[in-house]
Amino acid sequence: MPFRQIVGHRRLVALLARAAAQDRVPPSLLLAGPNGVGKRRTALALAETLNCLEPILADDGSSRDACGTCGACRKIERGTHPDVLVIEPGETGSIKIEQVRDVIDRAQYRPFEGRRRVVIIDDADALVPQAQNALLKTLEEPPSASVFVLVSSLPDTLLQTVRSRCPRLRFAPLLPADVAAVLVRDHNYAQADAMAAAADADGSVGRALSAQAADATAAREVAQTLLAETARRADPQRRLESAKLLAATKGSSASERDQLAACLRVLSSLLRDLGVIASGADSRLLANADLDTELERLSSSWDADRSSRAFAAVDRALSALERNASPKIVADWLVLQL
Repeated sequence: MPFRQIVGHRRLVALLARAAAQDRVPPSLLLAGPNGVGKRRTALALAETLNCLEPILADDGSSRDACGTCGACRKIERGTHPDVLVIEPGETGSIKIEQVRDVIDRAQYRPFEGRRRVVIIDDADALVPQAQNALLKTLEEPPSASVFVLVSSLPDTLLQTVRSRCPRLRFAPLLPADVAAVLVRDHNYAQADAMAAAADADGSVGRALSAQAADATAAREVAQTLLAETARRADPQRRLESAKLLAATKGSSASERDQLAACLRVLSSLLRDLGVIASGADSRLLANADLDTELERLSSSWDADRSSRAFAAVDRALSALERNASPKIVADWLVLQL
């Protein structure tokens, strides 16, 4: 995947594209940030750019990108290029010293068919201490034709001696619109389903994909209805009737607890957006931007103070659910707080 197809992280991608054009890519890098935001894809895009047979250069030569279609790019995409080595945790969940020694030995030689050998260590925080120590000398005196890219969502668990030898690029969570774009482009989501999943993903495509069991679209519809119902109903008894909305959606493969948790997370996202609207902040900050019309309508009943109090109540409800509280009790308590 070329740099231009990476969603989000434009500043970091531009930095790598410039470094590749000027042949100034550091011999070791640490790509750090939350899970599922595109760190591994960026590492592979760098490998493509360094080894592309028909690279695309900016008119002024200031940046470089891979073509994405030549033989080298296709091999890297398929994981079959002999000069792009990817290490990841094995069945034990860790990366052993033998795996590291193998790539270190191979990195000592000139690339077999590419310009640069790129070693990508995914989930680098899974490196056992012995493997990290084995990597140190190579990071201190890297082979001239090799680049080592460590990818980690927990970079501070790496040895300080390893971290100090790798310039760190910090990846932020993606915007909801960016998560939705990836879901539509790469995972065949319908636009509405993608937006619903993205709103609950906390900026991570990986989290959006792992949450498939709980129907995000249905959960968002329930959360919207609940906000409208509780805005109209002050009577406690009638509000408790609204709690039935939070029961597991028919046809969903999720358990009652998982479905309620999904509804609460979406409810939290909607309340945050209502707070954004109440404060007059930039509408681009909305996690549920596709619901802007509905949110504007709800905002007449949900001012900044009420949205903030409701947001805190939802957070408490989620915490109670995680501590194994009864879903029905949590739902009943919450509708009385909204």
